[in-house]
Amino acid sequence: MNIFKVSVVRTVIAGIRSVAAYVVVSVYTLTTGPPGLLLAVLFKWPQILYWLGLQGVRLAMVFTGIRYRVVGMENVDLSRASVYCANHTSNIEPPILYAVLCKLFPRLRIIYKAALRKLPVLGRGFEIIGWIPIDRGDRKQSREAIEQAGQALKEGNSFLIFPEGTRSRTGDLLPFKRGGFLLAIKAQAPMVPIAIHGAGAAMRKGSPIVYPVVVNVRIGKPVETVGLAHTDRDALSDEIRARIKSQLAFFSTSSDRQGTELLS
Repeated sequence: MNIFKVSVVRTVIAGIRSVAAYVVVSVYTLTTGPPGLLLAVLFKWPQILYWLGLQGVRLAMVFTGIRYRVVGMENVDLSRASVYCANHTSNIEPPILYAVLCKLFPRLRIIYKAALRKLPVLGRGFEIIGWIPIDRGDRKQSREAIEQAGQALKEGNSFLIFPEGTRSRTGDLLPFKRGGFLLAIKAQAPMVPIAIHGAGAAMRKGSPIVYPVVVNVRIGKPVETVGLAHTDRDALSDEIRARIKSQLAFFSTSSDRQGTELLS
């Protein structure tokens, strides 16, 4: 069988698995979401939504064949609210990091695109657990979102952010938005760089097909912001960017074939 035929077969199999994953996760969300929302509201129990979300992520990974490896879990500090800052090449990275950082539940917050509030069940769930929508096209709303996130951070909640603001098609780091760095500085909270490698091969921008891959996650040592001021935001951004870039370079030079497609 030539390379072209192998590629076609792989794509067809991945497409079938992807459709199965979309159907199963949609049914799971629509059947468990409403009861979960009711429990969360009536008993002030947001943990149930985090747990249900985690099971949904795991279901999706089983059907699509996504697996991940993590290095640096010792840098996830439960005793301090932090801002976890990751590169972004694929739609599968947020759910993977949601699973990776699950020990932070229910103190994990995510700043997400405001358009996702329109999703049935999920939008309401995001609101209940305190995730914060941001509309980057609306400066006033963006500032208000950062202020809201800063207050939540001061109250002991950690945040996961993707400072590029969108997915990179090439895998190279895009320019960083400043909001997340201002957030950390205002709360004097540490920033933790996270490098994700291999996700771009799993789900390419513009494609709904998810290929089975092993995604690698490296969680770096925290960068302190105590004593930093508003004027230090660019220097902080440069430091985090350099650390993520260095971690990504490790994958590029490593002899371990992590992040490559699985032919299963």
